Amino acid sequence: MSDEKPVVLIVEDEPDLADLYATWLDDEYDVRVAYGGREALEKLDESVSVVLLDRRMPDLSGDEALAEIRSRGFDCRVAMVTAVEPDFDIVAMGFDDYLVKPVSKDALHETTSNLLLRSAYDTGVQELFSLASKKALLESEKGPTALAESEEYQQLDEQLTDLRDELDETLGQFEEGDDLSALYHDLGRGVEFDDDEDETE
Repeated sequence: MSDEKPVVLIVEDEPDLADLYATWLDDEYDVRVAYGGREALEKLDESVSVVLLDRRMPDLSGDEALAEIRSRGFDCRVAMVTAVEPDFDIVAMGFDDYLVKPVSKDALHETTSNLLLRSAYDTGVQELFSLASKKALLESEKGPTALAESEEYQQLDEQLTDLRDELDETLGQFEEGDDLSALYHDLGRGVEFDDDEDETE
């Protein structure tokens, strides 16, 4: 087994908070810290597995940094870690997960671990998780009326259904006790299994 720790890049313009996150994760990961969006792009390379990205930063916003990360083709998972409450604009964004501050040590560890687990699977499965995360997030933040009236949410729901249909064969493998089945469970309403024997709640 390799002794190399996965590389996690923390991007946060509040130094005390950035350093706190780094302290929380330092025992399990090779942590890099950037105190702004531009510095993050300078520190980003192919070795980075996970980026924990603030949205509201003065030099280059997290949204802009995320767009640049994706346009450069880096194969890393990105979680937004931010005080910005999610709105329907998140549907079009290329992140994998979204945490609203304040964030606990356990939540940061769990998100980082889950994102690394997703990286082991192909892009279709990664996209499924990303869409499911967005759907679950919006459902936790928005009321039924707002969801029903949102075109973005309806499109997201359709995308998720279509992609899940395409990946049914792949998803069947995760019901064998794979770690990913636990991730699907965590996403709740975002992804559901067809198998009746999985309905144990």
